[in-house]
Amino acid sequence: MGRIAYFDCISGISGDMTLGALVDLGADVSAIESAVKSMGLPDLTIRAETVKKRGFRAIYVHIEHPPEHAHRHLHHITEMIDRASEVAPEAKEIAHRIFRKVAEAEAKVHGSTLEKVHFHEVGAIDSIADIVGTAVGMHMLGIETVLASPVPTGTGEITIAHGRVSVPAPATAELLMGIPIVASDIRAELTTPTGAAILKACSTGFGPLPSMTIQSVGYGAGTMDLEAQANVLRVILGESTEESSTLGEQIESDQVVMLESNIDDSTPEQLADCASRLLTAGALDVYQTPCTMKKGRSGVILTAMASSTHMQLLENIIFEHSTAIGIRRHTVDRHKLIRENIVVDTKYGPVRGKVIQLPNGETRLTIEDDDARSIATSNQASTDHIRQTAMAAFASQNAN
Repeated sequence: MGRIAYFDCISGISGDMTLGALVDLGADVSAIESAVKSMGLPDLTIRAETVKKRGFRAIYVHIEHPPEHAHRHLHHITEMIDRASEVAPEAKEIAHRIFRKVAEAEAKVHGSTLEKVHFHEVGAIDSIADIVGTAVGMHMLGIETVLASPVPTGTGEITIAHGRVSVPAPATAELLMGIPIVASDIRAELTTPTGAAILKACSTGFGPLPSMTIQSVGYGAGTMDLEAQANVLRVILGESTEESSTLGEQIESDQVVMLESNIDDSTPEQLADCASRLLTAGALDVYQTPCTMKKGRSGVILTAMASSTHMQLLENIIFEHSTAIGIRRHTVDRHKLIRENIVVDTKYGPVRGKVIQLPNGETRLTIEDDDARSIATSNQASTDHIRQTAMAAFASQNAN
């Protein structure tokens, strides 16, 4: 994993907070200004100021430029980045990735295409400077891996170019899909589209602070002053320890919710039906563990693993389709291997499977059991023979 930047998003994340934290970590603000100017923005200035947020020191980055009324499309910003003579290729790639995430979200929200959608807030010069400046700062600091905490969005309503909307704004919500969210009753927009896009494009995992040797800590200030807490983004920079580096780039991290209930008065048929309904409704896994209940009766612990977005629906299914009268739930951190769904062509026909990347860089093929059994029945062959045939065909196809 090399050099890690951990984004501690206790007060959410925005572009200016991110850029401020990177400057506080040591990114040269003058070099960042020169890099952004080389995009064809000669009248822009960037300066850093030390401020206090609820008693905590942080860096606030001021971006100043003449008024403008331009509405930019993705290709306009792509061209600006490409012609920037003082932005390193690695930083350009990061900036392109962030803006593409924004464009994909905006296109979906507005029912448009990547080519036709135009940026509003994120297309303004200060947001462009935040994103490109962030990319330049990350490259300056040698950041190889970005990890982050779960993200609060805030609550309430804000006004954007399309009128009044709820927090999180539509594009922000789209960008945060797949990213763990934590509840916040602060009536403000804590996470902006720019901040969400930075996490979506750059972070490879979400959870607690990883195993690392801390080298420095940077604080970036947001524009708002919050009554309940300091409106800052903390970025912790460090080197991965031997333990964390052995995980390799093939490991992803996220958080899931475990739902559990001890049951001793449901029939096996009821529990099987409940498990099937849970999986159909989006449970990541469902299993039953034998246990002895408090009166000495045999029972099972019904467990469903779920994302936070499916949690309430799955609880309702357990209550409605079993005799459970209580459910325990807790959030756990999860490491998972990167996998890719594939189809292997064999002499018996196509067979589905998953290619799993191991931490040592090797791959492992797992054949879909339903396909293996179905094809084996149709061809009067054993399931094991179908699996071996598919694995041999996969090895042959990848050797060429």
